Amino acid sequence: MTQDQLYKALAEGNGVSERTTTITVSPGRSLQVYRASVSMQQKTIFCIAREGAAKNLWILSFDGNQTLLNGFDGEVIDLFPGVSIKRCQMIHGNAEALRSIFPYTRPVLVGLRNSLGCGDRLGIANAGHIRAMAGSGFIPVLAQQSVRELERTRREAVDVMDAATWAVFQEGYKGGFGADGDHLKTPEDIDRYAKAGFTMFTLDIGAYVVNEAARLPIDDVKQRVAALPFDLLRDTLKDLVARYANQEFILAADFILKPKEEDVLRTAVKYGAAIGQTVTLNNHLRAHYDPASYEIELSVDETDTPTSPLEHFIIANELRRLGVSIISLAPRFIGDFEKGIEYKGDLEAFKQEYIKHQYIARHLGPYKISIHSGSDKFDIYKVIGKMGAKNVHVKTAGTSWLEALRAIASVDPALFREILNFACTRYATDRQSYHVTGEVSRLKPAEQYSDQQLKELLEDVNARQILHVTFGNILSSKDAAGNDVFKQRIMACLNENEDAHYECLIKHFNRHLSPLLGKT
Repeated sequence: MTQDQLYKALAEGNGVSERTTTITVSPGRSLQVYRASVSMQQKTIFCIAREGAAKNLWILSFDGNQTLLNGFDGEVIDLFPGVSIKRCQMIHGNAEALRSIFPYTRPVLVGLRNSLGCGDRLGIANAGHIRAMAGSGFIPVLAQQSVRELERTRREAVDVMDAATWAVFQEGYKGGFGADGDHLKTPEDIDRYAKAGFTMFTLDIGAYVVNEAARLPIDDVKQRVAALPFDLLRDTLKDLVARYANQEFILAADFILKPKEEDVLRTAVKYGAAIGQTVTLNNHLRAHYDPASYEIELSVDETDTPTSPLEHFIIANELRRLGVSIISLAPRFIGDFEKGIEYKGDLEAFKQEYIKHQYIARHLGPYKISIHSGSDKFDIYKVIGKMGAKNVHVKTAGTSWLEALRAIASVDPALFREILNFACTRYATDRQSYHVTGEVSRLKPAEQYSDQQLKELLEDVNARQILHVTFGNILSSKDAAGNDVFKQRIMACLNENEDAHYECLIKHFNRHLSPLLGKT
């Protein structure tokens, strides 16, 4: 078989499956090739293929000197005469080698394009994300994990990046994807993700926000303002007040900000130190990395009190004055954005606030408004979609984990029952670092649910939140012998039922995207 004949046979398929080609390589031995992955480079064919339950990168070289073949670590296999063939595990070194040959497997700067952060905690969901977002116009941010998620899943940033690379190559996706190091609080956090090749850094300055600023006595406010790091902010209290107090800022015909001096002082107390920390983190980025190689999102969403339009305006205007360029900003919106469930709040009030935040972003940027804790906020998406979604970023994470569990509930209800019961024992502790209101007392023991009812539990707000926030302990739990209690069984179940897993993801992410696109 010639090189061109083999490439055609792999890429065009045999009509048995929509997305894969099954080829028999010897009696009793066959490969299931992902057709979209079949790629040719310098007389060498690359593809992802399954042999039984094992998925690997396969390289078939017709090049006598085997230049590309030798760049990958793997086992040489004799399947076709006259062809050098190597089976390579999907490990870090091979992902790096793949990125060096195929540029589309590397992340890009997303810029102002509408985007959706996917959050793949298991490292096997991104192919489903890619399929779900096809034709939507939204750019997927496939490599997205927070420091907290890395610690709880015991992964590294390179693992997240590699998972995105393998999914992009498997799906033959060439539309560009983002890589977001989420909720970074220190220079060390930044370095951890930059070393792995991430291109977006979400700076979390929530710990520096003074939530009680709005209710402090004015004398306390004045005392705290005087203690702000004005050297770092390259400012004085006198100049700060003069820039904003009793000034008029016209953002739109029906949106004018006229802050009083007390408004300015309270905003400075609430966000002054946070702005200073943003400058510190930005200075670290600029000192160590090419500014053309990354983009910054600023997160102030994980705070107790909403970010008012005036506060947003002052934050963004101060960052601009200080030379900090952002691609998106995540305010703390009014209402409740609990993990994994629908928005709780007045939708009309949200709409009016969101419009104002967008006006400010256009006036002082442009930059995107980012919706954090965006999993399953379908009512919010309808509001944004009806206005014509523009310059928006939606960040999800836990919802993909829940869809993995939905797939498990469908194909292995016994495993799901074990996971649910374990999650209920961990919830009281694990909920402490999340904004959730679900209660274990509102669920029955897993054994009391039928198989059909188990699947329906993924629509129950209590079950969703209990399973959502306990992911770390579920994935890291060990038995007395030091073996994984759940993780290996979860991964094996989802790998064996890959199509069912992907279908859950596609259906659920379409529920997110359709309203954002103005569809009902």
